[in-house]
Formats: sequence, C-alpha cells, structure tokens
Amino acid sequence: MDRTGWGPSGRLLIVSTVSIRTGLSAAVDLLVTDADTALAMRSGAVPVLATPRILALVEEAAMQAIDGHLDTGASSVGMRVQLEHIAPTAVGRTVRAEANLEKVEGRKLLFRVSARDDHGLVAAGKVTRVVVDVDRFMEKAR
Repeated sequence: MDRTGWGPSGRLLIVSTVSIRTGLSAAVDLLVTDADTALAMRSGAVPVLATPRILALVEEAAMQAIDGHLDTGASSVGMRVQLEHIAPTAVGRTVRAEANLEKVEGRKLLFRVSARDDHGLVAAGKVTRVVVDVDRFMEKAR
C-alpha cells in the first residue's frame, strides 16, 4: 500500500509498505580462498578473510532470505551496516554467514547477521536493506 506526502525539498514522496514477514532467514557458506583475503581485497596486510568479503557474504544471505518474497519489479538495496569483525578466518576454512529478518518498517528490512567458522563466531551485526522499485531506482542512478 502506498502513502503520499511532501518531502523536505517540496517533492512528492511515495512511501510504500511491503507485505513481508519477519523470521525469514538464510545461510550462505564460503570456502575461503586467497581471493577472499584482506591482502587480495587491499583492505589489510594479512592473508585472512577480509572484512569486506564478510560484509558481502552477510548481504548475500540477507538477499537469499527474502528471495521470492518481493513483488515483481522490486528488489532491495543496502542502506546501513553495523558489523563487528571479531575473529580471523584462515584460507582453506569454511565460513557460514546467516541473516535473519527481525523487523520490517515500511520499506526498511532490518536483519540480524552473523558469520561463523569451525572455531566460533567471526562477525556479528545488523544490516538494513530498503525495498525499491527497480525501474524508479535506476532512473535516479542515471
């Protein structure tokens, strides 16, 4: 359902709500390779799983959690990330990223995310994604 109102710039805003339920979740596994390391991603000087790669992995899990639950022509885009990288993961180990949809606020989807390997918790935090109409979103990007 859409609501309309006026934004701070005087432009008409359309705020949509989405009919998606909390509790949706997904997990994604990654076998860490040299390409996933901080050295390869130029985000650090050590050959362990890079923080940006963990972020991409938890975002992938969030996308999988809502796969098939959005209207045709809709997708979600990242808006906010809070992620603590707690422990290193070596090349050759497998890390599992999980995302759980905890809250829906209008078009905002709030996920609790984590990543674990065989030694325990690697990263934890929250990811907020926003549901968008792909055509309208791409118009703004042009």
